[in-house]
Amino acid sequence: MADCVVREKDQRQIEAFLEMMSAERGAARNTLEAYGRDLSEYVLHLGKSGVGFSQVTSEHIRSYLVFLNAQGLAASTVQRRLSAVRQVHKFLYAEGVVKGNPADIIESPRTVRGLPKVLSITEVDRLLEAAKSNAERAKGRKRLDASRLYCLLELLYATGLRVSELVSLPRMAFAGNPRLLTIKGKGGRERLVPVSDAAGVAVRQFEQVAKHYDEKQAVESPFLFPSRGKAGYLTRQHFALALKNLAVSVGLEAAKVSPHVLRHAFASHLLEGGADLRAVQQMLGHADISTTQIYTHVLAERLKAAVEEHHPLAGAED
Repeated sequence: MADCVVREKDQRQIEAFLEMMSAERGAARNTLEAYGRDLSEYVLHLGKSGVGFSQVTSEHIRSYLVFLNAQGLAASTVQRRLSAVRQVHKFLYAEGVVKGNPADIIESPRTVRGLPKVLSITEVDRLLEAAKSNAERAKGRKRLDASRLYCLLELLYATGLRVSELVSLPRMAFAGNPRLLTIKGKGGRERLVPVSDAAGVAVRQFEQVAKHYDEKQAVESPFLFPSRGKAGYLTRQHFALALKNLAVSVGLEAAKVSPHVLRHAFASHLLEGGADLRAVQQMLGHADISTTQIYTHVLAERLKAAVEEHHPLAGAED
């Protein structure tokens, strides 16, 4: 019974922590849900030893890390869960709930960051050409879906928006300067993102089709890609599925293509063309340039592969 009371108390502390993350730091809903799951599992693990937040020591946290590693989790997953643990203990200490922060001296597990999947320019062109062709040939309400998918692809490849930012774009985003979007991203940070001519044309064409087939929703909805779902706009899952179906239709592996992969393609193709790293960081909305630098590693790997494949001395022994 006492163990149950401890868990309930800790769960209330987690809820208070999540409220702070939302109100003070502008954490996104997905982030809050992930923190909630990770911390609930942490509390459950502590409960097996009869320990609550107020009794946690650094040894308890180290034991938890050993437990996570024993499950064969990726180092990045362990690091994410440790980050949640660190932040909740820091919060509890700052609020005066506990007398010390046992997570202060815990070292982070090392992670080997994998290179992002990137489509070639030719592969992206195939996707765009197929989407455009489908939008031009489709009849009836299928034309609405096809036009929307083409518009989404043009915008995504032209701007590198996060998929959550893309599907929830307000219609009024294009009311001012249609060549320059103001995007409110993670943590409430705003950034300016240029829009290509092709993407601008795709947006105008989609708006015309949307008004023709569903004028009421197209006019009354505040979103560019409206939906009758709970959120009021197209879901990320719906877009991802439509994109994978398109990929298969042009001979690409479904597993290789996703909205996030197209965001990667946007960044790597810009850098490949000589774009400034800081400019790409700004357009992607990365708070830290080290996050953007992963794309320079992608280009280095491509260059290395090209040399090994085509240089006449690449296969020669010393």
